[in-house]
Amino acid sequence: MEPPATVGGGGGGGGGGARRPQQQQQPGMGQMLTGIIRIAVFWYFASKFFGPKRSPTQSSDQISNLFHKGEPLDMWLYLSEQENFNDFGSERALVWQETNIPYAVWTADSSRTLSLKYYPSEALKQNGSLYAHVFFARSGYPPDPKDPEYQPLAAFGRTHPVVIYLPKSKADKKKSLLGNSQDSDGGRDSEVAKDAPVDDKEDGPVEWKSYWKPNITINLVDDFTRYPQNAVPPNIAPYLNIEPSTGNYYPTIFFNEFWLLRDKLIPINETVNELPLNLEVGPISMTKWQLFLQIDQSFQIHRSYGSMLEGEADELKRVFLEGNPYLLAVTMVVSVLHSIFDFLAFKNDIQFWNKNKSMEGLSAKSVVVNFFCQLIVFLYLLDNETSWMILASSGIGCCIEFWKIGKAMHIEIDRSGKIPMLRFRDRESYAKNKTKEYDDLAMKYLTYVLFFLAVCFSIYSLKYERHKSWYSWILSSLTSCVYMFGFIMMCPQLFINYKLKSVAHLPWRQMTYKFLNTIIDDLFAFVIKMPILHRLSVFRDDVIFLIYLYQRWIYPVDKKRVNEFGFGGEDEQALVSTDATEQSEAEKKTN
Repeated sequence: MEPPATVGGGGGGGGGGARRPQQQQQPGMGQMLTGIIRIAVFWYFASKFFGPKRSPTQSSDQISNLFHKGEPLDMWLYLSEQENFNDFGSERALVWQETNIPYAVWTADSSRTLSLKYYPSEALKQNGSLYAHVFFARSGYPPDPKDPEYQPLAAFGRTHPVVIYLPKSKADKKKSLLGNSQDSDGGRDSEVAKDAPVDDKEDGPVEWKSYWKPNITINLVDDFTRYPQNAVPPNIAPYLNIEPSTGNYYPTIFFNEFWLLRDKLIPINETVNELPLNLEVGPISMTKWQLFLQIDQSFQIHRSYGSMLEGEADELKRVFLEGNPYLLAVTMVVSVLHSIFDFLAFKNDIQFWNKNKSMEGLSAKSVVVNFFCQLIVFLYLLDNETSWMILASSGIGCCIEFWKIGKAMHIEIDRSGKIPMLRFRDRESYAKNKTKEYDDLAMKYLTYVLFFLAVCFSIYSLKYERHKSWYSWILSSLTSCVYMFGFIMMCPQLFINYKLKSVAHLPWRQMTYKFLNTIIDDLFAFVIKMPILHRLSVFRDDVIFLIYLYQRWIYPVDKKRVNEFGFGGEDEQALVSTDATEQSEAEKKTN
């Protein structure tokens, strides 16, 4: 690590005045790396000589796998309603038996499959339990401990539930506010109502329902690592089956349910007479096993923190299962670009309004309307129990939109009444020119259109859709109008540009990033499966942005008009000419 720092320092010293900043930075980086190396060396020797002494037995005692690679194994799979199984002689419980399975070897003979039908008992239909008991043994040895030929070091097994219990769906609290007997969803809603619990209270007891796992995949982990006896990695220790007498471990049995999605589960009730069961046994590498465990653990952490809703993990897995790998790679790259452009648009939007000194040519009323639209979306998400991360993102967006109002208008607190009120006053750069007149004219006609569309959609939603309350109906109607007709909010700015015959006042850098995101959304409209009407609605923003580009092309640059930072083109030219004059005078004095 030392030579690169020395070379960098020497290169900085050999230059002239233009390289002096680099000369100051390079020795700083070299000193930092040298300090890190010194700390690492000091820590090594301190832990070597002053650390706790390990006993020779502690460092030499290691545990290893009791079986060898490629060793033939016999397998027995039993299905029983008892969690503790010892009825090895029951032919009814034995559903699958295989012989001479090579352990941890990837050959055509190492994987076995079987499909069968299972006929549930009456106890299983009444939310009963069922367990799969799988046993492996060296070829020729029995798994039954009562058998005279049984060898404890030659057989091992594991138990896994075949039936999973999930909470019953809550009763649908949505209803027709007009009291109609027939709803838009018809039969589906009646089935939900029948299946829902009678108690409609949120604090009532949670009802559980049993579901059948149609696929059971048994994997033997290819693990022959020699672990220190008292230092087994914490992610491995819970799965190791230690043999008490020798201290070594049996091969790890992993019931692989990573690709078992929730919609593949089969509900069990009194009408079910037979259930499909697909069995598979085969090897799995150590890396793949740990990868599955880490991903599942990551999903659980995200669900516990509220950043991932129930079922979103299955949707992510479904993309890998059913998607084209090339299309998936393109989607991932495009998603990263979408996030980058979104961040850049957000950054430039903040910079624009933070440095903006003039509202000439900008629509102040559009900023106010955007704030109310963002507030409506936030209240709608809050009413629908959305995850806290999405709520936080929407709430921050509301705060930013309100901050932009303070940049576009003067906000004052009126304390003349009993309750302090906020008063909004137009800025002088906005009120003393034609911008306010054109903005009022555009917003006047736009209000008529939006009011008509909002009333029509609200009436339709009230008649044909179901809602939890009148408050939910108002929020959902307003939110739907924001989603469907929100692009109309950009029309006043188009009108102002048309009247002023100029686009020099617009934040073009931010709009460029938004336009790139719109193009990416168009790509997703063809990639992702969605209704035709929703797919067509994606292209509505394209029309607005194309009009913006057309206006930028036809309207010439006005040197007299100030930009978003309060400077005009003539000011910049005067500043450049002044700097050139001062530089020439300085050169004359030097000569």
